[in-house]
Amino acid sequence: MRSPIYVAIDTPDLDAACNIARQVKNHVGGLKLGLEFFCANGHHGVHEVAKLGLPIFLDLKLHDIPNTVAKAVQALRPLEPSVLTVHAAGGRAMMEDAKAAAPLGCKVVAVTVLTSLDEEDLRDIGVAGDPHDQVLRLAELARSAGLDGIVCSGREVGAVRKHWHDGFFVVPGVRPANGSLADQKRVVTPRDALDHGASILVVGRPITQAKDPDQAARAIEATL
Repeated sequence: MRSPIYVAIDTPDLDAACNIARQVKNHVGGLKLGLEFFCANGHHGVHEVAKLGLPIFLDLKLHDIPNTVAKAVQALRPLEPSVLTVHAAGGRAMMEDAKAAAPLGCKVVAVTVLTSLDEEDLRDIGVAGDPHDQVLRLAELARSAGLDGIVCSGREVGAVRKHWHDGFFVVPGVRPANGSLADQKRVVTPRDALDHGASILVVGRPITQAKDPDQAARAIEATL
């Protein structure tokens, strides 16, 4: 059974990204490549990392008018990502078009509330209520739009799964017990996230910035 851990490789340096991927490839389920990596390396970089044989989670958080997002997803089809993100705040039509444009077998998931945001941050952008309520609202919108699942913190994933039994739930902001929070606010341990219904866990700096990334990945996997 493949590990639920996806390592977030957030670096513009292609050689460094490939080096980290080679170190952890035997003890993780996939690799997450985000904006920092993609803006620096584009399609070529994704192809190079994909040569290592692990599933690629392309975390670009697309958010624009429906036609633009659909065209962007079409442009990403040759990369054959296993998972692709869009923002739920883009609305129903945008999510529907993104899913329709995605390659067969690619899970399109909607980002709900970033794990770096709390209730005060939501209030600053005009969203009433707490992150939990907003996640539930956007999860229902994503489900009705035909998406495969959502991205949310481990604090909300249990409540969402109760209403969306077969959803695919990506939980970022995962930190080992006593780990540094850095710029994250709504965090849980890997074990807690999995127990509450996460499908995959996104772990970045606790692995990539460790002296031995492979050992760090194995240590986290052991807690699962």
